Amino acid sequence: MDVKKIYMDADALLEGHFKLSSGNHSQFYLQSAKVLEDPKTAKLLAEALASQIKESGVEIDTVCAPALGGLIAGFALAQALDVRFIFAERVDGIMSIRRGFEVAQDEKVLMCEDIITTGGSAMEAATVVESLGGKIVGVAALANRGFCKRQNSDIATKPNCKLPQNIPFFALADFTFEMYAPDACPLCRDGNEAIKPGSRGN
Repeated sequence: MDVKKIYMDADALLEGHFKLSSGNHSQFYLQSAKVLEDPKTAKLLAEALASQIKESGVEIDTVCAPALGGLIAGFALAQALDVRFIFAERVDGIMSIRRGFEVAQDEKVLMCEDIITTGGSAMEAATVVESLGGKIVGVAALANRGFCKRQNSDIATKPNCKLPQNIPFFALADFTFEMYAPDACPLCRDGNEAIKPGSRGN
């Protein structure tokens, strides 16, 4: 499966000057919502990701996604795996699990995002799951920005990866774009203004 082509065909691989959720800047941005607006494509990607996970032998009771970006990918993956789906969301800036969702003691939970950069949001949500008694058995995403090592990839884990090394990370493809601190961004030096796309921007 050519995941990069799927993103490009959906006009979801954007080029410009972007301010990321981390505060860093990049010339490229993956807008997964544009890919996932087509239910057939969402199903295709989720089934491919589910196939990887099933082959690994990891046992899963539930998929949990942090809102907002992980919702569609997480639900589609849960459907492909035939397991329950729940989500975490920020309330006054703090990640929470609410809306009547419950997590049983030692329930095996797979965290799911549309894209993993450092994995910070996924692990914030994972901490909440663990506080309720759940056990995190893996992390999954459609795309990996290349800071964390996924299964079946030669990319090494970078120091800023927040995913734990003792559980597997599954993703369909690596997208290794340069990121810059704002005070060291060559796009800023050229006078281009950064825009903030995505779930926390537009």
